[in-house]
Amino acid sequence: MLDIVNALIESLQAGRPLVYCRLVETRGSTPQKAGASMLVFEDASQVGTLGGGCVEAEVKRRALAALQRGGAEIARFNLDSDYGWDDGLICGGRMHVLIDPLRPSPDGDDPVPDYFQRLRELRTTGQGGTEAIVFSGGDADELAEPVSYLFDHSGASIALRGAARESITPELRPLDERPRAYVEQGVSYMPFYPRYRLLIVGAGHVGQSVAQLAVDLDFDVWVVDDREDLVSEQRFPRAERRISGSIAEVLSEIEVTTHTYCLIVTRGHNHDQEALYQLADRGACYVGMIGSRRKIRLIYDDLIAEGISADVLDAVHAPVGLDIGSQSVAEIAVSIAAELIAHRNCGGQVPARPRGVSVSPRGSHSQPPDSTSSDSKVEW
Repeated sequence: MLDIVNALIESLQAGRPLVYCRLVETRGSTPQKAGASMLVFEDASQVGTLGGGCVEAEVKRRALAALQRGGAEIARFNLDSDYGWDDGLICGGRMHVLIDPLRPSPDGDDPVPDYFQRLRELRTTGQGGTEAIVFSGGDADELAEPVSYLFDHSGASIALRGAARESITPELRPLDERPRAYVEQGVSYMPFYPRYRLLIVGAGHVGQSVAQLAVDLDFDVWVVDDREDLVSEQRFPRAERRISGSIAEVLSEIEVTTHTYCLIVTRGHNHDQEALYQLADRGACYVGMIGSRRKIRLIYDDLIAEGISADVLDAVHAPVGLDIGSQSVAEIAVSIAAELIAHRNCGGQVPARPRGVSVSPRGSHSQPPDSTSSDSKVEW
């Protein structure tokens, strides 16, 4: 979505008019859900998609017409024989699309409305927020001026586009619950979530593979390893931070918040243990560690002896990753990434996660001694 907002702002700054098409409501089965966006330009090129096919082609046609006449509209589509047969989309769903033509400000001083500048700011900083777009039903409802409210992560209104509606009482849902787009009393609420940091301790093969996936999954990736040659821009080109140094020293000073995911995938038992000692009780929303159950139990025993509580260790996700029969590094990374997504999107729960290692008194364990995770402990 940030790519869409950036392209919109850059186009207006360049004096290039465009049409901002937003899917504000869906019912039933549709190729895209509310919140999907597409920009259409005068030459019929586009950025983003509303799902392709006949619906997208019709939105494009209406968008170009709206750009000529200068008025916005809400367009409704039923995915039946009218808008689905050619593409196999006869699934009975409905889509409401806001078709909103935009032109640079005529005075040239500030071609971009403040609303979009503030929207980009929220998106860029990763704080999260909610757009509330006023619309009504109908086959093609013309709008004199679209009305959009922008709320920050705390629910405070920070920007308005159009004339405020006194009758509107915001129905905001907490962003930490990661609500999907929803409609209340003719207003489409499109939340975008705070970004989470993924702190990967270990720059080996698994760490590198997880990092590549995590960026595309909207995590801000930080990588830590004591091997400077591995924590390189070449190996982690999209990481936000790459930090080399003693694992104990780096982790003891690094920032950890309630929006931090910590993943421990180092090359050996001692490094894993040191990393877990530094991170287990720092307030992260998630701590996961790769390894066999036997190795994890040994580490837990040692950490309890060093004063880490059993309750803290019971909250660690270890062995990390969903049980998908992983064999290769890529498969292991997918299993870990899937667990991270589930934890983030399901309120801290991982429904498909196998039983982790629980803490028991030193030397007494109930789990099978030879049960292992996806870690055969070659150098990761």
